[in-house]
Amino acid sequence: MAPSNTEILYAVGAGAQVVGRDDFSDYPVAAKDLPTIGGSFSGYSNEAIVGLKPDLVLAAEINTPEQVKALEDLGLAVYYLKNPVDMEGMYTNLMTVAALTGHTAETGALVASLKERVAAVDAKIQEVETRPKVFYELDITDPNAPYTAGPGNFIDLLIQMSGGQNIGSVLSAPWAQISVEELLVQDPEVIVLGDSNYGVTAATVAARAGWSEIQAVKDGKIFPFDDNLVSRPGPRWVDGLEALAKLLHPDLFQ
Repeated sequence: MAPSNTEILYAVGAGAQVVGRDDFSDYPVAAKDLPTIGGSFSGYSNEAIVGLKPDLVLAAEINTPEQVKALEDLGLAVYYLKNPVDMEGMYTNLMTVAALTGHTAETGALVASLKERVAAVDAKIQEVETRPKVFYELDITDPNAPYTAGPGNFIDLLIQMSGGQNIGSVLSAPWAQISVEELLVQDPEVIVLGDSNYGVTAATVAARAGWSEIQAVKDGKIFPFDDNLVSRPGPRWVDGLEALAKLLHPDLFQ
């Protein structure tokens, strides 16, 4: 019932057992061939979920307690997978889903591989002498107060692990809006466009009123980024970590 859960199921080797997906589950490509049970503006269809006759429904934090209870009241077995707050929690989630679906052995190998990749990034980042200030843009619907990743957010974690300083860490909530005034005070050296899939570009950022004073804009360090790599708590977090580290410290990954 969440893109992160779909990705986890396929990653642990349970793809052939998945009988349905939510509207936003689009990775891996094979998942898009599955029947959808809703989840976008129309909400989830309990009728569609029951019709698929699943042995297990894998829920996530984006699913409300009311939705979970409604499915349980229909006689379905529902497992609620909480969002991890760090890499170890993500590995634990992988092993949990592996145990639920009968893929423990191969998932142990997957986790070991992911840990090796994270360790390789850590080793390189230890060489870093300066950590650039980063603004990660999530949503510019309100041009005077764009949404960004605040303290405790897993995007905040990945920025730190990739050798950057998340300017959103000064805010009060994990998902927060930052005023343009505060953005100018923080003066990020790098802007990462997690909303680039919605048409936001370096050119449109540079054209915003007042943004020309930001160091990242002056230096042309505005980068489009696949937000799915960091906003979906699953194994692709490691892809996101590697991508952010290469973006912030390209000299270390030549």
